[in-house]
Amino acid sequence: MHILPVMKDILNDKNLIIVSNRLPVTVSKENGELVYTSSSGGLAVAMSSLGISNEKMTWVGWPGIASDELSKSERLQITTKLSAMGCLPVFLSSAQIDKFYSGYANDTIWPLFHYFQSYTQHNADYWLSYKNVNELFRDEIEKLSDQNSLIWIHDYHLMLLPKMLRTIMPNSTIGFFLHIPFPSYEVFRQLPNGDQLLNGLLGADLVGFHIYDYVRHFLSSVMRSVGHDSKYGVLHLSGRMVKADAFPIGIDYDRFASAKKNKVTKKYQKELSKHYKDQKIILSVDRLDYSKGIIKRLEAFEQLLESNKKYHKKITMIVLAVPSRSDVDTYKELRKTIELAVSRINGLYSTVNWTPINYQYRNTPFNELVALYKLADVALVTPLRDGMNLVAKEYVAANSSDTGVLVLSEMAGAIDELHEAIKVNPNDVDSIGQAIIAALSMPKKEQKKRLKIMNARISEYTVQKWGNDFIEQLVEVKALQIHKGKSLIDDNITNDFREDFKRSKKRLLLLDYDGTLVRLQSDYESAKVKPSKQLSGLLTKLTNRKGTDVFVISGRPHKILNKWLGKIGTINLVAEHGAWVKILGKWTKSPISIDSHKKIIIPILEKITARTPGADIEVKTMSVVWHYRKVPTELAYIRKMSLLRELNETIDHSKLSIHQGSKIIEVKPREINKGKIIKKIIDENDYDFIMCIGDDYTDEDMFSVLPQHANTVRVGHEPTTAKYWVKDVDGVLKLLNRLIIPKKPNVIDAIKPTVKKGIKKAAKTGKKLIK
Repeated sequence: MHILPVMKDILNDKNLIIVSNRLPVTVSKENGELVYTSSSGGLAVAMSSLGISNEKMTWVGWPGIASDELSKSERLQITTKLSAMGCLPVFLSSAQIDKFYSGYANDTIWPLFHYFQSYTQHNADYWLSYKNVNELFRDEIEKLSDQNSLIWIHDYHLMLLPKMLRTIMPNSTIGFFLHIPFPSYEVFRQLPNGDQLLNGLLGADLVGFHIYDYVRHFLSSVMRSVGHDSKYGVLHLSGRMVKADAFPIGIDYDRFASAKKNKVTKKYQKELSKHYKDQKIILSVDRLDYSKGIIKRLEAFEQLLESNKKYHKKITMIVLAVPSRSDVDTYKELRKTIELAVSRINGLYSTVNWTPINYQYRNTPFNELVALYKLADVALVTPLRDGMNLVAKEYVAANSSDTGVLVLSEMAGAIDELHEAIKVNPNDVDSIGQAIIAALSMPKKEQKKRLKIMNARISEYTVQKWGNDFIEQLVEVKALQIHKGKSLIDDNITNDFREDFKRSKKRLLLLDYDGTLVRLQSDYESAKVKPSKQLSGLLTKLTNRKGTDVFVISGRPHKILNKWLGKIGTINLVAEHGAWVKILGKWTKSPISIDSHKKIIIPILEKITARTPGADIEVKTMSVVWHYRKVPTELAYIRKMSLLRELNETIDHSKLSIHQGSKIIEVKPREINKGKIIKKIIDENDYDFIMCIGDDYTDEDMFSVLPQHANTVRVGHEPTTAKYWVKDVDGVLKLLNRLIIPKKPNVIDAIKPTVKKGIKKAAKTGKKLIK
């Protein structure tokens, strides 16, 4: 199997490591002998469709048999056999399978993420086993990985794994894809260990979901649970960029579209057509799971038969239930309920030569499945909740040039792509019944038109495109991280700054305050933002340095800045972004005034603050600020947009401007900004060393006006025009300290000159003795 040209270009010299709970090969024992069977699971099919050779890809996962059942030699035999297939097994005991797989993965995460809260089991032993198994996977991957490895982790069984790998391999390239829905925050927050799962996922460079709704829920949970905000799906975490995006998985389109020409498929189709002669076929294909809505589907069909006798003997519903988790009590009970419903309906309506429901609990061979897709007049795909649902896409592809109607649940991820399907609410039995009737009576011309549009769409974004797209974006995110890392201030860059600082005669330091010299607080009025003794001492040393002008430039009111910093050496202060300036101990105020505008602006802010718990108004001399740091995320967004709209309408064509900062909206004169006051300062002086450090949008105004030789530094990983960046306030303080205090030498480096001197002296002495 050759590597697809696009994938080959993406991988280049990298090795792809696919990680999932199960391997694409299942190992079992028959009569004491090991048997290897290829998996028919969705992920296995998806990965095999990418066409990546074993030399380029290794798959890590559980081989499907408990380690308790294997001897040491059998485990070695399995490892050797699977290695030849490009697989690395992670062996799990029966207890781990029970508590990790059946327990936390499928009795906790699965039901909750599918909104079946009543089925969710919260068990401390399940959680402990989940962590332990994720650690087992981590240990196996560590043995396998190198700096050229690209690790792609799949699904809800391994949500802790990305962070575990990031901890031991900080520079690795890690992607994660969730194949099930990600629930809303109100549902997700019910997980006792939810924060750990989120932090686990944030260890990845790229986190993928099927549709944007899941991305939105994920980012909302990250914000509200662990406090990381995002912009355009990008999070910046301690100097590392993490991206969340939607990648709607496709199918191997050509395989389904061309299978109808296969001789085996045609044979099945002929036999089925003969068996169901003169019948309209309604097809239901699903893994047997409570999330698939099979019971509701049967209820709708029963209701249709009860109220529409004209369809008796003319329609048949084929129900294919693929076995799943048959050892789990919930699934055993579900199977029993479904089979009882089928028996009841058939018992009520069957005749000598007609059975309304043909129920089959089995795996169906591919060619037979395609023949059924071709035969079906209606495909009934009505999950109560589904990450994507590929059955819907398979049915459309199999009927690429024929007729047929897809009835699709609005709760399936696939609905975002298959708009031409008849959309139903899967909980509404009446709606499903009406959709079946509408599908059965739809003109063939309309059927073909809808199928043609849907086929055009899904033939474009195939599973191959999905895989290439995800890996391409993962590599792109990593490249951006590396590029950004080159401008991260390290010891070498700091040493260069220090040498320039020492050589220069006229120096200028421009320092923002909140978020730069002190950490941002949740409450803007908090007394905790006062400078510490260490910071005051550092600023004193800098201001006392001959030929050095130090400016602290803040949005804070001038009285507060003067109280906190006014007595520090010869420090210069700029308050309210330039409205107030203190140079050589004297404050001057800008002649610009917004007092007349405040009478209009403040009532608007007061009105919206009154109905927004957690919001505050700060009135400064030259600006008015609305703070919403403590407002819940969703409410903050709604109120922010409403306020921006009203403010824009109010101050339109005035000399005021509206600025959005870190959880604030500020209204101030257009003529007042940090850039303008800094431009004036540098124009009046001839500085041969300039360093400017800031952390938000107001500091970008400074960066933009500084000369080319200036050293501009942004605090945090956000996009910036600054040349360099540091991770946090500690990085700023370390940098400023190093400008005036050299790095302590390494002990070995310190004694090297003495050792060299001693060696030379000993050599001279030796020469004299020889003579």
